[in-house]
Amino acid sequence: MLVNMNEVLRPAKANRYAIGLFNAVNLELARGIISAAETTRSPVIMGTAEVLLPYGPLEEVSYYLIPMAKKASVPVVVHLDHGLSYDTCIKALELGFSSIMYDCSTDSYEDNVRKVKEMADIAHSYGATIEGELGHVGDNEGSAEGSSHLDDPSKYFTDPKLAKDFVDKTGVDALAIAVGNAHGAYKLPPKLDFERIRTIAKTVDVPLVLHGGSGLTDNDFKQAIKEGISKVNIFTDINVAAVEAEFKKFSSMDKGLIDLIPAAVEAVKQESMKKMQLFSSDGKADNSKGSISAESLELVTKLVAQEVAKYLNK
Repeated sequence: MLVNMNEVLRPAKANRYAIGLFNAVNLELARGIISAAETTRSPVIMGTAEVLLPYGPLEEVSYYLIPMAKKASVPVVVHLDHGLSYDTCIKALELGFSSIMYDCSTDSYEDNVRKVKEMADIAHSYGATIEGELGHVGDNEGSAEGSSHLDDPSKYFTDPKLAKDFVDKTGVDALAIAVGNAHGAYKLPPKLDFERIRTIAKTVDVPLVLHGGSGLTDNDFKQAIKEGISKVNIFTDINVAAVEAEFKKFSSMDKGLIDLIPAAVEAVKQESMKKMQLFSSDGKADNSKGSISAESLELVTKLVAQEVAKYLNK
């Protein structure tokens, strides 16, 4: 079933587990992710990012992501990650994405607040949720998610004192934070600032998001979730798993694409299942099945009232 982030992240925050976001730039990735979620009975967030659109255009990706989410037997959020432009975010909402991230983290604090607040109002009018970022999560060399290599990432860590102000002023439903994490594969073991996570979690009342999850240790994940992380973004791990499976399957030139597809789907499924079990989201799908949050109900009521008003004014 297609849901927004609030319907899966609020229970995760309340019960100290996390939901994985897995980017799916093609059908094989999407099939593996959905199969993993249904097998483990885990809610899941599935989507793409603006920097990945050259590999799977937004409109084309929507053709399979949204119908698959609606058909799934578990709650599935279809999310635009790291939307970098106003137009891309609006297009995602118009296409039916149930959640977006508007990443203005490289702007000044004032501009970040202003732009995200404007987009939050728009997203909520669609019944969708929105994620913002405070501080800035950089990229490891070779990252598919971007090319923002920071000489000293600690200069861009999220300031706990600003976090509450940012959330209050923008109305975001989730907050991505920078605490020593980075996109892509880590060359050296990252050192997450767990105390910073704990402090921010106590300061704001929205779920916290950890970007750059691929490459962290199991203990890193467990500790981060314990301290207050409710959403973890994964792409590199499933992306690499699919390719490794295809290489193993490809043994001679008489092999075709259809020989490789099942191997890629299964590899993505297995890697996604590992993460879902590690995040303790397995078995949690039925927690929100058939439910609707108070905010979602309020938005639906508002939209219905608007349509009735239009009809009466004709």
